[in-house]
Amino acid sequence: MTSPPDDYLQCPPKHVPGQKSSPENTEQLNRQWREGVFWALLSPVFLGAIPIFAKLAYATGADVLTVVAFRTIFAAVVLWTAVLLFARRYIYSSAPGILSSLLAGSINGVGSLFYYASLSRIDASVGQLINISYLIFVTILLRLIGHSISRLTLLRTGLAIYAIYLLTAGGLNLPDWLGAGMMLIAAFTYACQLVLSQRIMYDIPAPTMTLYAITAMAGVVTLAWLLFPVSLTAVSSAGWEAIFFMGLVTAASRLTLFLGVKKLGSLQTALLGVLEVIVSIALAILFLGEHLTAEQWLGALVLLISVLLVRYERNIPNFVDWWQFIWRWRLPKE
Repeated sequence: MTSPPDDYLQCPPKHVPGQKSSPENTEQLNRQWREGVFWALLSPVFLGAIPIFAKLAYATGADVLTVVAFRTIFAAVVLWTAVLLFARRYIYSSAPGILSSLLAGSINGVGSLFYYASLSRIDASVGQLINISYLIFVTILLRLIGHSISRLTLLRTGLAIYAIYLLTAGGLNLPDWLGAGMMLIAAFTYACQLVLSQRIMYDIPAPTMTLYAITAMAGVVTLAWLLFPVSLTAVSSAGWEAIFFMGLVTAASRLTLFLGVKKLGSLQTALLGVLEVIVSIALAILFLGEHLTAEQWLGALVLLISVLLVRYERNIPNFVDWWQFIWRWRLPKE
């Protein structure tokens, strides 16, 4: 097989610290940064609402697999409808870009099964606080593909583990370790998708990746639902309404997430995703009547400290493009 063109494997040029830039280039970088911050801050607003709709759907009698499958199907239908009507150019892309997006979406689809299964066992606010540990996983994964793991990273990981213990053991009821473990698996798969998306979107637009990633997610969760089918008549109209809104929010959250990753990179986008915790806690208190104990608030504080310490990471080497080891000998030249 022949390899794809070399320019496909090259990352676009980036500004090097200490290197002089023209006023036009500086303004372009500043504009890209502002746009990235906007999308990266908007994504957790949508993400923070998802577990609230999930808990509302569960309260109407909907089971986990039905909620996961149909909210993702609704999200995929919404995206495909919007693209077919208004932006068909985002359907077409390179084979590596589409296949990679499908892979990332499949990984996240598996994670979503664990995520919603976890929400059926633990409070939404606690679930989101545990889920925010994906930032730690993102940091570690980025180190493994070209960055050294610093002592600060190890410290932050230890803080996160301790915080998760406080969150799960400090509740009003007995700690649900199974629910916490499933949420950790979901956080890890989400981190994998973030890291993969950073490299994938060097080559394709964010809406294209969103389209195919959501499509793959829908395929994975629908397969799981077909393997363990349940009656849809048990879901009330209020339940379907909650699931439908979950689909809309899921589509919006993934699109804004990938737009943020494309502009800022996965680590900065994940760091700004801390806002997701605030959104989930506020909505859970307002609409679900949930509250945290003093020990859980301490766990939340420790976890946020662990997350925010990422800004003090130093001596990070340049990005290593491991992509070429996958595609150069696997895919024919287009």
